[in-house]
Amino acid sequence: MYRYDQYDQQIVNERVAQFRDQTRRFLAGELTGDEYKPLRLQNGLYIQRYAPMLRVAVPYGLLNSTQIRKLAHIARKYDRGYAHVSTRQNFQYNWPELKDVPDILEELASVQMHAIQTSGNCIRNTTTDQFAGIAPDEVVDPRPLAEIIRQWSTFHPEFALLPRKFKIAISGTKEDRAVVQMHDIGLELYRDAAGELLAKVWVGGGLGRTPILGEVIEDALPWRHLISYCEAIIRVYNRYGRRDNIYKARIKILVKALGIAEFKRQVEDEWAHTRDRETTLTQEEFDRVAQYFTAPPYETLVEADAGIDAKRAAEKAFDNWVKRNVHAHKVPGYRAVTLSLKPTGVAPGDITDSQLDTVADLADKFSFGELRTTHEQNIVLSDVRLSDLYAVWQEAKAAGLATSNIGLITDIICCPGGSFCDLANAKSIPIAESIQRQFDDLDYQHDIGEMELNISGCMNSCGHHHVGHIGILGVDKNDEEWYQVSIGGKQGNDASLGSVIGPSFAADEVAGVVQRLIDVYVENRTPEERFIDTVRRLGVTPFKTRVYADRQPAKKEAANV
Repeated sequence: MYRYDQYDQQIVNERVAQFRDQTRRFLAGELTGDEYKPLRLQNGLYIQRYAPMLRVAVPYGLLNSTQIRKLAHIARKYDRGYAHVSTRQNFQYNWPELKDVPDILEELASVQMHAIQTSGNCIRNTTTDQFAGIAPDEVVDPRPLAEIIRQWSTFHPEFALLPRKFKIAISGTKEDRAVVQMHDIGLELYRDAAGELLAKVWVGGGLGRTPILGEVIEDALPWRHLISYCEAIIRVYNRYGRRDNIYKARIKILVKALGIAEFKRQVEDEWAHTRDRETTLTQEEFDRVAQYFTAPPYETLVEADAGIDAKRAAEKAFDNWVKRNVHAHKVPGYRAVTLSLKPTGVAPGDITDSQLDTVADLADKFSFGELRTTHEQNIVLSDVRLSDLYAVWQEAKAAGLATSNIGLITDIICCPGGSFCDLANAKSIPIAESIQRQFDDLDYQHDIGEMELNISGCMNSCGHHHVGHIGILGVDKNDEEWYQVSIGGKQGNDASLGSVIGPSFAADEVAGVVQRLIDVYVENRTPEERFIDTVRRLGVTPFKTRVYADRQPAKKEAANV
């Protein structure tokens, strides 16, 4: 993984000192709240409903064990003993005291971490596939280019005050696991018949109040032009994006207003001034960054292990965990392992300080000291020997990190909602817990099969509810919390936005509504058909009919009066 050089460390240390003085001045009354706000946002600090929230950057989701131990230490010393993995692959602390935040940033800087540009109207953390570099279906390792994007976008003076926040995702696999179509810019790397590295560029995607999947603006961008072309896109957005209305300020609104053809024309006109100039990437620059992403010292292993096969045959719980939480690896004899942060009764994505220490120990012992966060709010050990799987499972299970539900109905993506966020219309975490308890039987979950259930507490869609097979959105109705349900959303190559099934539900109804949706699926599915496939085949009507069945008689009766 990338290591700071002297320059990197210097600018991060200087930013810590700068923010320490800014915070001192604010606490002393020398800066007003309005003056302090943009300064704290540039350093990842929000003021939430009950306390500040600090968002820590995890570039493209890659961490080492030293950094994880530091995150555990911060959770113990400055927070309430836990942290939260966000859908942007970052870490968040929900309870730091404002006076302590400069100290936290100094601690982070000591392990080459920071919170810069994790908030504010700037280019946010670039995300990628959690299996980057190890996925069997990978065509190109996207991490070197993700790091180049990070270095280019951090402290970019022209893009520090964009009309609205800006998010980039990059993928190098046949199956899109970075959700490139729902980003402001999505980069899909591939090689042509001659072996040249190219990018399909998506633009104008985004969820929130107006969910839109991105459109292709360029089919075959040579990799050397990746930065200059992205810069041209953002420059057009920065010039013409709306600043008069926060709800219409994202690039997706500009792209839709202009149309993709006109937007592309303007980008090409802008690009003509910078193409083949200073921001054109060289092979030397690519190689400089790529050297940090070399493979660890893998052993020469066979792609089978009789001992593990015997353990799977003897212990159903271990077998279920292998089926759901263990993933293929491009190196024979190795696997990637997802540590679930979704046990029943725990807010999705939360992890305690002691669990963080366990994760660091597991990484050191079994995965060359490296790990990844996922946008599904879990953690991945990327390089586990097949023969070590049983030992990893036992240690993870003892720490509460081995729930075998990855990709199942209780592997819920969920924002903090009204429990913390002052933007939320409704709580998300209690709804997630009610669904977890409704489907707590793991055998039942495995029978239901692949499911993406996403929950957001407001229209900002931090829980990505629009692209969930089942999406749940918290809404405010007369100062009461209600929940709107959609089905048919999906991430990946064939991404789609969900359709709302009808009127919203009270909090205590939501788990039952999900149960009825699942019942319709189970009754109508064909062999090997996933929930999303059944929804696409049948449409919304049979699901809607079942869910609202007990409401229809009352409506008919009222109509007859």
